[in-house]
Amino acid sequence: QMQLAESGGGLVQAGASLRLSCAASERPLRAYGMGWFRQAPGKEREFVATIDLSGGSTDYGRSVKGRFTISRDNGKNMLFLEMNSLKPEDTAVYYCAATGRSSGTGYAYEYDYWGQGTQVTVSS
Repeated sequence: QMQLAESGGGLVQAGASLRLSCAASERPLRAYGMGWFRQAPGKEREFVATIDLSGGSTDYGRSVKGRFTISRDNGKNMLFLEMNSLKPEDTAVYYCAATGRSSGTGYAYEYDYWGQGTQVTVSS
């Protein structure tokens, strides 16, 4: 069973930046495509970003493309999400997830392991 633990969330003003981290344990991160999703109150879970095994290929949700960057450090078993130019509509609980699809994927149902989430709140 893979364990994922997110950190780095918080309360920031619009326009600020945050860096989320996701620490993996029990299984090596390098064996999984990884992704970030988010869920705001009353809304469905939304795809944010995904990255392949090596970190050489990434994809982003339309609402964050150009502002967020996903990256990984397989040697440290860590996944990251750099978030810039944050907007109030980015407010949500952010989750990292691991999938057996080596290329990563934007579909939540294809992920096998999920973290508990970290809250990001952006004030206007």
